[in-house]
Amino acid sequence: MNWRPSRREAWGTAAVLFIFALLVRVAFARTVPFPTPEDTAYYVMVARNLVTGHGLTSDALWSFQTPPLSFPRPAFEVWLPLPSLLIALPMALFGTSFAVAQVPAVLVGALIPVLAWRLAGDVAGELGLPSGRARTLAIGVGLTAAVELPLVLFSALPDSTGVFAAIVLGACLLISRLLGKPGGIRIRDPRLIGLGVLIGLAALARNEAVWLALAWAGLAWFTARDATGRRLPRPERLRLVGVPAVVAILVFAPWLARDWLVFGNPLPGQAAANALSVSGFDIFAWSNPPTLARYLGVGIEGLLQMRVDGFNHNLLSVLLVPSFPIGLIGLLRLPWTIRIRALRPLLLVALLTFGVTTLVFPVATTWGTFLHAAGPVHVLLIIACLLGLDALFARLSAWRGWTNEVAWLGATLTIASAILFSLALAGYGRQSADIASRYQALGVQMAAIGRPLDASAGPVVSDFPIWLAYQAQIHTLALPDEPPSSVVDLAAHFPGTRYLVISEDHGSWPAVLASGAAQAGCFHEIQLGTPTDPAAATTLAGTRVFEIGCAL
Repeated sequence: MNWRPSRREAWGTAAVLFIFALLVRVAFARTVPFPTPEDTAYYVMVARNLVTGHGLTSDALWSFQTPPLSFPRPAFEVWLPLPSLLIALPMALFGTSFAVAQVPAVLVGALIPVLAWRLAGDVAGELGLPSGRARTLAIGVGLTAAVELPLVLFSALPDSTGVFAAIVLGACLLISRLLGKPGGIRIRDPRLIGLGVLIGLAALARNEAVWLALAWAGLAWFTARDATGRRLPRPERLRLVGVPAVVAILVFAPWLARDWLVFGNPLPGQAAANALSVSGFDIFAWSNPPTLARYLGVGIEGLLQMRVDGFNHNLLSVLLVPSFPIGLIGLLRLPWTIRIRALRPLLLVALLTFGVTTLVFPVATTWGTFLHAAGPVHVLLIIACLLGLDALFARLSAWRGWTNEVAWLGATLTIASAILFSLALAGYGRQSADIASRYQALGVQMAAIGRPLDASAGPVVSDFPIWLAYQAQIHTLALPDEPPSSVVDLAAHFPGTRYLVISEDHGSWPAVLASGAAQAGCFHEIQLGTPTDPAAATTLAGTRVFEIGCAL
């Protein structure tokens, strides 16, 4: 008989897991005082602008491929609004601090271990595991997800990562239950509407929602069965796919209309252009945007190398290293999960997301494309890992003739290793504090020399435009990795632009200014002076400010 927890046990376990995961995330979130990375700052900045009456606008213009190129800059020419909308809710009540912005991320992030536990429970039930092993597997997955480094990290950062992961996990759980319902699926099952809502919400969080929609369409079309176990007729399969599709479109349609009105295109145009990137800096291109000719100009060898680099980044830097050894064990065990119906939706979404970002966006993915869509994949690897360890200890127990249940050893190993690697997050908190200190010290020092970074400064060009815009609340422009003449042209396009702020090496900058390139003489370095605070002097080390203008 398949294991299924009682209602009381299910709700009790879910509550305990949620509270435990919440406490872990609150503890970590308190160590992060500044929105890092930059996409996090973007979502928070837009939410702040929305709450303070400036609408869905951004103070940073970092993508020059989508008009209108002016301030106030309409937000979300590439990314999507759901994270900012969630952040705006508590901001409207409790203020616009970053700590308030973290509240939705922490709450949503605490749901992920609960969803992982429930999904693992369905897997254990489908495999017919004894109740002790099934319960241990499910709870072990939930506890591991509660403390694993990647899932904890992005649960404290209010961006799209945690929101997308929670929605996809919920949708995959629903899909597996719809398609595995005893007696076959019913076309009028109200859960189809719920699935459509989840797919629509996922589309409001990340573009990768399309792979969730395709996973449902494929599974519904090829695996849906009626009460007799026979494949549904084609008209019924069309309705099965169509009902969630229509609901999802209705959820997403207002945003499509907004983008069409604001940007002249309902689709994120630069998302397609990112596929033609030959360098990560192409996302900031001004005079030399990605083109098909330049992309093909790198040759077959270059195109292949891009995909090798993208594959290595996605596999190693995103999946295996942050989750070691859980991710590695899970990856090795993954082929044995293909036949598990409860995991099929999640597995398909994971393969589609990994494959498309690696093959179609091999350069952009090294700058975070797959990273922010990888939450569901981490949960999949945790489940696969614990399935492998459960099978290993079951065989070891049978071989040694042990009479006591030892399945708990696998969960103990994964939880302990996850906690060990998550201790590295203390360094992330220090890095976040250092970034906050850098921009605070920069503002103080610029004011001290009579060049304040405020509204009077005009738009400011910066290598980290979103961080500067968030901290100083001024209009900023991304620094393209192009010749000085291109940056001069960028400054001329935005009247009043006269400062360039560089915090660290940014491609060819600032070294290009010493190369004798055309119009390099238009950049005159401003001496920041010596801060009275020694800590500020250390913080500002490497930060350079230039005034732009050939007539100076």
